[in-house]
Amino acid sequence: MSIKKFNFKKEVTEKKTYERIRPIGKFVNKCNFKINYVGAENIPDEGGFVLAANHIHLLDPLIIGEGIENRQLHFMAKKELWNHFITAWAFTTVNGFPIARGAADTDSFKYAMQIPKKGYILAIFPEGTRSKDGKPGKPKRGAARIAAGAKCGVLPVSLYNDEGCKKHSKLTVRYGKMIPYEELGFSGDKPTREEEIAATDKIFAAITALWEEGHCE
Repeated sequence: MSIKKFNFKKEVTEKKTYERIRPIGKFVNKCNFKINYVGAENIPDEGGFVLAANHIHLLDPLIIGEGIENRQLHFMAKKELWNHFITAWAFTTVNGFPIARGAADTDSFKYAMQIPKKGYILAIFPEGTRSKDGKPGKPKRGAARIAAGAKCGVLPVSLYNDEGCKKHSKLTVRYGKMIPYEELGFSGDKPTREEEIAATDKIFAAITALWEEGHCE
């Protein structure tokens, strides 16, 4: 069966399938981790923003989304997942879209910017790949660049697991307080490289501070 390419020119929408399969996602998460959620009250009921988190497991978008009951997440994932019909369908039906890692993927970034502009939540992992040791790694500038283009705030999130993501291990998800667009330090419509780096450092420092709180009691 031929694989239909992702259409980056289509209008950004929310998928009804997302809500229909949410119970399945909760079941999958329960089978893999003992998850505690902290700070869900920091998630706005409406309005678009970038949700930036450290990355420790393939299920991270599913895990983060479970703690946000009344809203959907949109997220980017590696382009290779769209090379197979089943995974392409699965990720697309839950608001996922592909990005080519290690390359300037203009189409993906333009699409990503439209998500918060439309009032939706874009979940992004600034590290660009999963951490091998579970600790926050070195972030790239994608989250800051998208926030600058969409003129939106960034909500930091941490995923903490000190057992190597073993099956049924404890996982704590912390939703931090929104960093308003005005506090990201952008001086104009097109941020400089230095501004992107400074905003990235600010965003990832907030994620790391949440991660350092460890597990909730």
